[in-house]
Amino acid sequence: MLAPDEPAPVSAYNYQGKSSFLLVADHAGNLIPRALGRLGLTETDCKRHIAWDIGIAGLARLLADQLKTNLIEQNYSRLVIDCNRPLDAAASIANISEDTTIPGNAHVSNQDRKTRTREIFEPYHAQIAAELDRRQGASLPTALISLHSFAPVFKGVSRPWHAGVLYNRDPRLARPLLALLNADDDLLVGDNAPYVVSDATDYTIPVHGERRGLPHALVEIRQDLIEHEGGQREWALRLARLLPKAYKSLR
Repeated sequence: MLAPDEPAPVSAYNYQGKSSFLLVADHAGNLIPRALGRLGLTETDCKRHIAWDIGIAGLARLLADQLKTNLIEQNYSRLVIDCNRPLDAAASIANISEDTTIPGNAHVSNQDRKTRTREIFEPYHAQIAAELDRRQGASLPTALISLHSFAPVFKGVSRPWHAGVLYNRDPRLARPLLALLNADDDLLVGDNAPYVVSDATDYTIPVHGERRGLPHALVEIRQDLIEHEGGQREWALRLARLLPKAYKSLR
């Protein structure tokens, strides 16, 4: 599916960092392989939140620089295949996102599904697994931070939160991070809002965080706050200050 001159599905930034944090961004990119013909969408649609997490790639790299740690990013749109969905989930290759029909996903054959899995989904998660294995082999303590952004309005409903901290079975890092964010009176932070993490809807935290017993948190930031570099830098500095404090509280 991917031509030789097309970008790789995954990027590693600040490779082999030694910080206690590993940053991942499941929806950092909005690329669509040429072979899929933009999935029948307009260029404008491909720049909307349905295709990626707006602003998160810039924020994630700034945060990686601040923490002196490494970041693993997915470069292709979640509309090709969503790297934070179980492969058997209906939203893995979505026929519709919010209110937008995805024509190129209307009749995906089993072979097409396997190809997208092999060329997009598997390399991304293999990179995360390899980095976690490297860290374990080097006896480096690790906390997994999954970075996302959310639309300020979803299906006509405004979302008041500036950010959200998500978790499932293991809240030991999420709770202190949530408390630190909530200490800022100017912020409204969702506790498992606007989404929740579950085995049915998520892949990265259940597989790479929970199964390995690693402290972890999924951080969601509202897109209008980080769509430009100034907001990305503000939130990167905030998280670079608070994440080590939250992690230190576990020791």
